[in-house]
Formats: sequence, C-alpha cells, structure tokens
Amino acid sequence: MRALALALLLATPVTAETISQEIASTGLQATESRLAALPSPTSEELFALAGLHFLGGVEQALQLRWKTGVKADWSELPILRLPIPENPDAIPFQAADFTALIRNLDAEMDAARTALAQLGDQEFSLPVRISDLWFDINANGTREAGESLAEVTGMALGGGRGMGVRVEDPVITFDTADAAWLSAYTHFLSGFASTALAYDPEPAIQRVIDSSQQIYAFWGTTPPRNAMDMMFGRQVDRAAMVLHALSNTPDKGLAQDAHGHLLAMIQENRRFWSLVAIETDDTGEWVPNDRQTSGLGLRMPPGTGERWQAVLADAEKVLKGEVLLPHWRFGAEAGINLRRAFEDPPAIDLVTFIQGEGLLPYAEKGPLMSLQSWRDFEDFIQGDAMLFAVFLN
Repeated sequence: MRALALALLLATPVTAETISQEIASTGLQATESRLAALPSPTSEELFALAGLHFLGGVEQALQLRWKTGVKADWSELPILRLPIPENPDAIPFQAADFTALIRNLDAEMDAARTALAQLGDQEFSLPVRISDLWFDINANGTREAGESLAEVTGMALGGGRGMGVRVEDPVITFDTADAAWLSAYTHFLSGFASTALAYDPEPAIQRVIDSSQQIYAFWGTTPPRNAMDMMFGRQVDRAAMVLHALSNTPDKGLAQDAHGHLLAMIQENRRFWSLVAIETDDTGEWVPNDRQTSGLGLRMPPGTGERWQAVLADAEKVLKGEVLLPHWRFGAEAGINLRRAFEDPPAIDLVTFIQGEGLLPYAEKGPLMSLQSWRDFEDFIQGDAMLFAVFLN
C-alpha cells in the first residue's frame, strides 16, 4: 500500500512555479540569470527577461544609492528621487558613482531592447502579481521592509487622489502591446542617460564635493547661527553640479543618440497604442483601451490614448524641428529649432540662454510650438496629468 502511494505521488506532476512567484522568492537578478541562460526561451520568458533587465537597471541604481547614502531629494532626476531605506553605514558618494549608475542603467536598457527584438511580434500572455516584485536595495538577497515595487515607486494602485478604486493584490496580464510600452520606456531612460553623459558630469560633481568639504572644514565645533545650510545646502550643491556640467561642450555623438532615443520612444509609444486599440480581452490590463478596465484600478477616461498621442505628436514635431520652441526674446514669428540643438549641441550658459544670445545659432523663423494639446490633456485628466504622463510614457 505504501509503495502504491509512493508511486502515485511520483506520478503526480508538481505545480510549476510561475515567473512571478520565482521573482517573489529569489529576486530580480536570480530570475534574470536563469532566463538569460535558456537556450530556447518562450515568448513569455523573453518578455520577462526584457522586463527584468529594465527593473534590474533600476535595482542596480537603488543599490548604489543605498551603498553611498544618496538621499531621495534629487527630485530633478528619475530613479534618484525614489524613496529607499536609510543605510546607517553608507560610504561617501564619489563622482564616479554617478557615472557608473548612469552607464549601468543604459546597459540594462540596451539588454532589455535586445530581448524585445528577439521577441519581435510574437504573441504572449504573462501574468505578474505586483506584490511579487521587489528590489533588493541593500543587496543581501532577502526581501525586507521598504523594498517592494509599490513602496519604492509610490505606485497608486487605485485609490488616492481620485485616480480610481483600490485593487487588493492586483495581477497584471502583460501581452504583446505591453512589449511596445516597455520598449518606449527603455528609450526614454536611455535618452536620459545619453543626455547626462554627453555633458560629462563627473568632474563637475567631484568639484562640488571637494569644495563642500573645504567649506565644512571652516565650521569647527561652533554650530551654525542659522539653518540655511540644513534647509538649502544640498540643493545648492546639486544646482552647482548641474550648472558646472552644463557649461561643458557636450559630446555630439551622445547628444544625437539622446535625440534618436526620444524619437524612438514616441514611435514605440504610438505602436503601443495601435496594438492596445485592437485588443478584445479585458484581463488584468496594464494600460487599457476604452473598452477595458485597468488592472491597477486606475480610472482611465475614454479617449485618454488619443489625448496622450496628441501630446506626443507635438513633442515629435519639436524634436524634428517642424515646429519651434518659443522664446520670450524672439517674438511671435521665430523660435528655437531643437533638432539643430541636438545635432550640434551647445554648452549651456543660463545668462546667454535667458538673454537670447546663446540661442541665436538655433533660432529661425517658422511655426511655434503650441501647448494646447498638453492643456487639453491636463483638463481631460483633471489634476493628475503629470502622474499619468509618467505612467503612459
């Protein structure tokens, strides 16, 4: 009898662990490594691999931030603004850390696009439980408080600010259209990376770090007479880093790469919406069409896709130089050709840019950009335009 029971047990298939469950138990990096080693991955596995490279790039940036104690008040930059747990034993941040962060992020976006290119137009359906996703911020291999995707990104999973209804433990079923959405987002982050690296920020960052250390050496043991440095010191240092870096003559090749990524982002976003429009299912949608519902509980008014595409169409015209950026000194008939600025990028001097002299090489007569499509989008979304812009990409 015991032998029969053992035989039945061995004959009964063990329920396979899903990719979502694997991420929950082993983390992003381990799951990515396993999928990357597969000789013949399925379409679901290829999309998962691309998504893991995308999230892995974010995870590596968060790990470097935790290691060096970079706080979440770098609100000017994506990823650096995300809240993460404090590291009581952080080592001093160096300028080379910023360059490493940006290069690592860009490399992971390239790897994600490689997997998406291999996926091509293959159809797939990959359920992912949002609560299974987490970042190993302190790199100890164990999931801890403050490391979930929702905690780090502040995702409004329904509820809050009137955006929708709260969905308990949402599951998103990613499909073919979402591969285009992911591709668009990789181009956005690569565009940011190329722009940042074009201005070679490392010397500027190190200059400010070194000068700040010399400044604080004058403090001695007497407390400051006011709280000005506590309130504004870090922000002033960051502004100085940015302005010093922007004063460099940028690398033309990297600037053109950034331009190409931004245009590719718009093209992939447009492809995403064309694929979403023909979907007939309604199961755990990431970004729904007008006949579907959001798996996150977000309230997406009918026509959201059309309104957002109008915003991107205007952005594309600006990037291509078909319409010009208005400037207060150039009147109603002339503006700045942004395409020419990417092709032959300038060092940025705020004084000459505000006054107009520094923009003369890129000024020309022609139709000016209108912000009407953005205003229409703001009115349509009713107060959450920036949040939806980040979400819709």
